[in-house]
Amino acid sequence: MAVALGDTPHVQPTEMNESTEAKNFHPEPSSCPVPSYLDEDEDLNMSSNSAMTTKELQEFWRNVKNPKKPVKLLFEIPSARIEEQQLSKYVMYKIVVIKSGSYDDKKVSIERRYSDFERLHQNLLKDFSEEMEGIFLPRKRLTSNFNPEAIRERKAAFKEYLGSLYSFKCIRWSFTFMAFFTRPELKEAHSCLRGGDYAKAAQLLLPVIDLHEKVTQHNPKLLVPTLCALLICYKDMEDSPKAFEVGERALSLLCRNRKHRYKCPLLVAQIDLGYELGFDITDLQAELSEIQATQLNEVSLLSLKELVIQEFTD
Repeated sequence: MAVALGDTPHVQPTEMNESTEAKNFHPEPSSCPVPSYLDEDEDLNMSSNSAMTTKELQEFWRNVKNPKKPVKLLFEIPSARIEEQQLSKYVMYKIVVIKSGSYDDKKVSIERRYSDFERLHQNLLKDFSEEMEGIFLPRKRLTSNFNPEAIRERKAAFKEYLGSLYSFKCIRWSFTFMAFFTRPELKEAHSCLRGGDYAKAAQLLLPVIDLHEKVTQHNPKLLVPTLCALLICYKDMEDSPKAFEVGERALSLLCRNRKHRYKCPLLVAQIDLGYELGFDITDLQAELSEIQATQLNEVSLLSLKELVIQEFTD
């Protein structure tokens, strides 16, 4: 297969019928070791409830009394298109990630080509060789890659492949698996943000946030850097109300993560925005002061924007 020059995947909203049901989900075979990064910065000891703000306590006890049930994901590949460039020709497959069990009104699609699946497979083999023993990537074809029947067969094979990967908890929780669905779009958005094109960056971030939220539901704080990037876009576009709203959502994901590297910079940004909007920022100021007093040598000295622009610089 020819290698494309300047190949940039795209995220786009899509509409599908609700008839897509769980044909590609397999029962979870065996438990895998839980990656240590899932507990990074997590303040799991809640005995010192006095150190929490009223809002954090309310959120904590709400989650204890009404724990959220995990939502399984389904994968559909409803269509494909042939991309032709000056020196290459290849097939782009549309992938839709759907929450099972209820109506999903946030259906977002991404496009990936065979080489993207191939890279995912090779990276997963490095970390999960045992789990990957029975999972096979559709083989490359020497001819007939653009034959409609061949494309139909490969669509079905890729759908089954993603479902098989998802059936292993350790794989679906891995950064490699999550990055397959979000990294190209996030990298492009951060490039626009660093270049000062905040409107384009926000346009790219909005749909990918919905997808990012789905693949990080096991560890919601992984969504925080992406939300903070959107906050910076709105702030620099002088849309303070939207920026503050996004910041509140990000803070709600960190109510039990007082040592998270984004916590203090995010609080500072919210205090500035809240003051500008005339909101009561007493609780935010109190929380920031307490964290700064108890974690004097651990608090990030970077601003939120400085933290955000450091993402995806490789």
